Amino acid sequence: MKIHEYQARDLLTSAGIPVPGGRMVQSVDDAGAAFGEAVSGMAEPMAVIKAQVYAGGRGKAGFVKLVKTREDAVAAAKFMLTNRMKSPQTPVDGLEVNRLLVAQAADIDKRDAKTGGNEEFYLAITVDRKSRRNTLIASREGGVEIETIAHDRPEAIVKETLHPLLGLQPYQAREVAFKLGFKGKQVGQAVDIMLKLAKLFVEKDCTLAEINPLVITPPDAANPDGRVIALDAKFDFDDNGTFRHKEILAMEDTTEENPAESRARKFGLSYVALDGNIGCLVNGAGLAMATMDIIKLEGGEPANFLDVGGSATEEAVTEAFGIILSDPRCKGVMVNIFGGIMKCDIIAQGIVNAATKYKNPDGSVGFKVPLVVRLEGTNVEAGRKLLDDSKAKVPTLQAATDLGDAARKVCAAVK
Repeated sequence: MKIHEYQARDLLTSAGIPVPGGRMVQSVDDAGAAFGEAVSGMAEPMAVIKAQVYAGGRGKAGFVKLVKTREDAVAAAKFMLTNRMKSPQTPVDGLEVNRLLVAQAADIDKRDAKTGGNEEFYLAITVDRKSRRNTLIASREGGVEIETIAHDRPEAIVKETLHPLLGLQPYQAREVAFKLGFKGKQVGQAVDIMLKLAKLFVEKDCTLAEINPLVITPPDAANPDGRVIALDAKFDFDDNGTFRHKEILAMEDTTEENPAESRARKFGLSYVALDGNIGCLVNGAGLAMATMDIIKLEGGEPANFLDVGGSATEEAVTEAFGIILSDPRCKGVMVNIFGGIMKCDIIAQGIVNAATKYKNPDGSVGFKVPLVVRLEGTNVEAGRKLLDDSKAKVPTLQAATDLGDAARKVCAAVK
């Protein structure tokens, strides 16, 4: 599960991590009012307008704007709310923007007076699959090019493994702070932010807690070394832990998600939309991956990953078919079931019932696309007989003897 930047900033604030003031708006008029609030008391008014979507690349797409006047803020808001944002991380047709963050712009200290480089850092906590530990990742070169830096110059990335029980220790955070080049009172501020971010990561069952950029403000009388503050944040949460966090679930923006994926989650189905034309209905994640692989091997393209689980009910199977066929690109469906806990004859009857009851968008009832079913496991012969006896009810149904046979049949049928 993901949340928007304005919500991530609220989480940082609740954890005691300093963030410039700002608020979310959904209209052009509110953007103008929020600009006035953001720049109140500033000697040189400046705010930032940011589109709130579940995708990166906003700055290069023109959906992050620095504005100095209310008129500029209104113009930027109008542009973002009336145009779809397109970046390498969005669908081809882009994403609709319904929310904006209007925040006070922070003055960032210059790292090098000659080059004008800013004091921007990258800081994140995530799970390292190789070590199977939570890991702090940091870089002195934060900003929009962090992925490129990590790929081209991995030596610029600092990693610190967290203890599975004790978490991030202060001495580890200090070592990272020194490696990043913090000095004076900046060190204590950076350490405090790292420790609070690590604590937040565990408390909220995150898979990613990221601050990018973490910046240093110019020195002033109250802060001779400047202040270390967070300008942007991103959080991803483990879906398996969200039942413990009603406040996090309340932040979910279903309008930013694939409607089919949201629908599947309500029925306990694991669904991911893909770009192909062959729908997949499988019980078990590993079997689903193998199913997609063999479809590719036979020259087809899977339209989705869908795992109905080990004890799929007729209701779940019916819903799964509805989700798969809601994708207009789907020209055929392959069902691959291994009957362990769920017996093959029961699942076969569920498939037939679901296929005969399915309502098409035009109001007609029954499957119109090819349906290839492969069953294996407990009571498999009874299940196959049920499928054979049901061909009159489901004319598009074909039974397969094994996984390879099923893939060949469904690929041939959609061609």
